Amino acid sequence: MKALLDHYRSHLSTLALAFALGGSAQAAGPRGVAYVHVFQSGEAGIFANAYLVETEHSIVVVDSTLLESTSKALRARLLEIGKPLRAVLITHGHPDHYNGVTNLCAGEKVDVFATPETDRVIRESDAAKEKQWAPVFGAEWPVRRTFPNKILPTGGTFSVDDVTFTVRALGPGESHADSYWIMEGNTGRVAFIGDEVLNHVHAYVSDGHMSDWLKNLATLEHELKDVTRLYPGHGDVGGMEIVRWQEEYLRFYLRTVSALVGNQREITDAQKTRLVAAMEQFLPNRRLEFLIGLGAGPVVSELAAEQK
Repeated sequence: MKALLDHYRSHLSTLALAFALGGSAQAAGPRGVAYVHVFQSGEAGIFANAYLVETEHSIVVVDSTLLESTSKALRARLLEIGKPLRAVLITHGHPDHYNGVTNLCAGEKVDVFATPETDRVIRESDAAKEKQWAPVFGAEWPVRRTFPNKILPTGGTFSVDDVTFTVRALGPGESHADSYWIMEGNTGRVAFIGDEVLNHVHAYVSDGHMSDWLKNLATLEHELKDVTRLYPGHGDVGGMEIVRWQEEYLRFYLRTVSALVGNQREITDAQKTRLVAAMEQFLPNRRLEFLIGLGAGPVVSELAAEQK
């Protein structure tokens, strides 16, 4: 696995794209209108997305990327837009979504919002995540990380320039505590769904909540029926079809693992190799393919626990 991770560390790139709720990116106009600028990290930043929401007078950023370089590029994009940073919204407690807050805020006093559950996960796991991943990413790993300072329970809201953001806690899923944010204004409703969807990117399943994750996806299909656009934590923006694709991916992963291990409580290296081959056939790209084998053990443990 080290060789694969070294591959990601050695290819640093970022890609910033901009989309508007109603079309191409442009300066926001009347109150209640917002434009979403999509920032996509490159391969080294594990394809993590962040979103700069431009309102009449301000910027709200959703998630903040993983690395020193990507978060500084995100800050540069903010300065290019030329409006003050009003708030940062965190979808869940994985480092590729909160590591960059310090560079993004650059010493400014900014509200950083999260649910109580996401805040707890960040604070409880940050040291362990640093121990695990800092040796891999080296100088690209942010030494100083900023945690949420504004806690909103599920259903809590935050508004700026007549654009309202509402958080909904989902519980365990891709992480130990997932959430999504709905944005509402004069242009309708959109949702920032974090890593409930990694759109056509191989998934991180190592937290061991596959069953809960599938339930969360069903919840999204029900609760976000009238949302016009979904902004995922990785991969391209889309509609409800990206939620359905993620469900197909997870179910195929579960079926494949179950067929390989049967009643075993562990998965062998040979079985992992077959799992990787099957998943690469399902999704024939190499975007975070190292995660396929990485998550196999936790998934086997989850399946074994469900059989008791």
